[in-house]
Amino acid sequence: MSDDVTLEKRALRAELRERRRTMTTPERGKVNLAVTSNLIQLTESLGVSSIAAYLSTNDEPDTREFLHWACAQGIRVLLPISREDGLLDWAPYDGKDEDEDVFGMPTPTTELLGPIAINDVDLIIVPAATVDRTGMRMGWGRGYFDKTLGSMEQCPPVYAVIFDSELVDTVPSEVHDQRVNGVVTPGGITTF
Repeated sequence: MSDDVTLEKRALRAELRERRRTMTTPERGKVNLAVTSNLIQLTESLGVSSIAAYLSTNDEPDTREFLHWACAQGIRVLLPISREDGLLDWAPYDGKDEDEDVFGMPTPTTELLGPIAINDVDLIIVPAATVDRTGMRMGWGRGYFDKTLGSMEQCPPVYAVIFDSELVDTVPSEVHDQRVNGVVTPGGITTF
């Protein structure tokens, strides 16, 4: 069963990556404005003072404008830094300089905090390939966020950022996969 799910996930990820790559620049600009607006609305509605989030890559819905806004509002922002052992370290983000982690993902250049730093945030924003209507999240296959979320004793609300078409009826899942509390898409905020 697990091999079948792994193959199904791999095929679905490839399809989603291709769909994301074929978006036009005007489409992407419109989507990014809407995602930023919806992330701001979510943050304000929850009244958070600290968040854990991520710097988006070119194919993902943009999180940078939202993170710049959060920094300007005095909201503490922590961003992940992937480690080779499968854990995530965290670093405060100041909205300025960026570097790359061991996988070439964008990361902040500020002080490095350990994996438990995420325990003090009020909201977690995670990337995803797709999420189903029960909140089951399918990531990109490395398991970093599943491990992090699964190890937290008291987890704050967790929202994935995806495109509208990536909120689906069901996603293939395994025992280690973690659910999210909601999704932020260009079309709005969905809470499960």
